[in-house]
Amino acid sequence: MMFNENADRDMAIMNVAHAITSDLRKCLLQHEFASFAVPGGTTPGPIFDAMSSVEINWDRVHVMLTDERWVPEDHARSNAGLVKSRLLTGNAAAAKFISFYRDGMSAKEAAPLVASDLAGEVPISVLLLGMGADMHTASLFPGATGTEAAMSRDAPLVCAVTPADQPEARITLSAPALDGAMDKHLVIFGDDKRAAFDRAQTLSPAEAPISAVISGGTVHWAA
Repeated sequence: MMFNENADRDMAIMNVAHAITSDLRKCLLQHEFASFAVPGGTTPGPIFDAMSSVEINWDRVHVMLTDERWVPEDHARSNAGLVKSRLLTGNAAAAKFISFYRDGMSAKEAAPLVASDLAGEVPISVLLLGMGADMHTASLFPGATGTEAAMSRDAPLVCAVTPADQPEARITLSAPALDGAMDKHLVIFGDDKRAAFDRAQTLSPAEAPISAVISGGTVHWAA
């Protein structure tokens, strides 16, 4: 694992966008397409903005989510809505987007269908992750209903998770699916998250899910 300390958040955003773009280009030199898994939340938006105008073969990039809040894509809390408005614009509008949400179905009901759709996309070519102060990543929340199953070595590709302190159920790529990505990038901002990340290295994956998926990856931090 590499740890990159950036002078400030603007520099981190530029460096992460450049690193991911380079990884995608490298993958496309060797493969027909590149699968690119991305999170929601507040951190990735500026990175998406920086990437959307980059000139690569976006028509050969398949964008998916690391996880999704189980709400329609036009809902304010939808991760798909964020990706479509911030990443899949400009040059990146040519990318293929693989949606998770299934109208009229619960997250648990939809998980096997989403997993079937993603079967040809793994191992993930390039993975972008965020992390909460509780050391969750994607929707692998410590102690949440479904997290233990999603952290198992034989977990399916996609799992439903229900965090007790969140307003909706989630669907998430499992820990093995995330950890199996070819190139992995974790972006964390602030002293509190750096402290949480450092602490995660001393805890079990059940207590700190981020520790189960970042081996061999690159951590990008700025205060």
